[in-house]
Amino acid sequence: MPQMAPGKGLFDELKIRDVRFLNRIAVSPMCQYSCQNGLATDWHFVHLGSRAVGGAALVMAEATAVLPEARISPQDLGIWSEAHIEPLARITKFIHAQGSVAGIQIAHAGRKASTVRPWDGVGKLAEHEGGWSDIVAPSAIAFAPNYPMPAAVTTERISAVVDAFGKAAQRALDASFRLLEIHSAHGYFLHEFLSPLSNHRSDLYGGSFVNRTRIVREVVGKVRRFWPERLPLFIRISSTDWVERGWDIEQAVELARNLSTLGVDLVDCSSGGNVADAKVPMGPGYQVPFAERIRRDAGILTGAVGMITEAHQADEIIRSGQADIVLLAREMLRDPYWPLHAAVKLGKSISWPAQYLRAAQPGTPARQPAEEIDSGQTVAESLRTKN
Repeated sequence: MPQMAPGKGLFDELKIRDVRFLNRIAVSPMCQYSCQNGLATDWHFVHLGSRAVGGAALVMAEATAVLPEARISPQDLGIWSEAHIEPLARITKFIHAQGSVAGIQIAHAGRKASTVRPWDGVGKLAEHEGGWSDIVAPSAIAFAPNYPMPAAVTTERISAVVDAFGKAAQRALDASFRLLEIHSAHGYFLHEFLSPLSNHRSDLYGGSFVNRTRIVREVVGKVRRFWPERLPLFIRISSTDWVERGWDIEQAVELARNLSTLGVDLVDCSSGGNVADAKVPMGPGYQVPFAERIRRDAGILTGAVGMITEAHQADEIIRSGQADIVLLAREMLRDPYWPLHAAVKLGKSISWPAQYLRAAQPGTPARQPAEEIDSGQTVAESLRTKN
């Protein structure tokens, strides 16, 4: 594991396994709701590619469904078939050419599946409008009155979902992604198992902490069978439900300890999403203390996310040892070139695309493509050759 001592800044490099990140700035996965049949489009190419041009060390594709029925909406990105690989590979090639690392978050929506995309409303999508009825969760408990009522998933189907995560990891490798993140947050399938508020099971997947966290451990183990040891594996968790007697930071710390022994390199520390009426005390950096606590008490790298908008704010999070990376979402939507602008504010030198040098400060270096693992081979081909 990389050294975790504080003192590094936002624009210092970070190496995790065999992957080198040019700075500590990551583009958080952000659903774009712009697909048909889960296939990446030109929108994804431009959306993700422009953030790589903007200087982020890590650019992560949105929550990407491991099964058709695992989508949040019909417009979600998918990775459940071989057909999804080629359009994703086009994107990863461009991201790597900008010196950034291409990552992808793989996910299952659970009881939040078959819902409308945000600009069309909120809640359940009827089947005649493109929705579906095959919706599963740990228990037959709807997220909210206007959301679908899920069926309690069988143990046989749990195994199938775990397998789907593994196959998704293989396809992500085939598409030349260099980082994988498992989505276990925000009230989606894996988080639903973690929280006693959404998991009322009495079998091996419910009740005790060990049982409620079992599926997450199984997914991590399955993914690591397909995802090479030399490539980083992240997991996003909700550090708390923000509701009494729900999932909380103490359980999150213990889960992080368990996952660090199974091959997870970094915990992406978010919160909430599993209780519709939870009272969340939002404000600048409001989730950073979770990243700091998990980093300290579980001894694992962490990422901080949530209303991180200012360069000095982000730099202080890294320098003070609260987290190892910062993940920006809405701020990156507002400003795809946030890293370039942050470097100027912090007085740091950061390379620019050669095409943009005329707009940069004098003496700014031109950016070089990310180092190839093996000339003439895709990342996936090279890894298979060396494994």
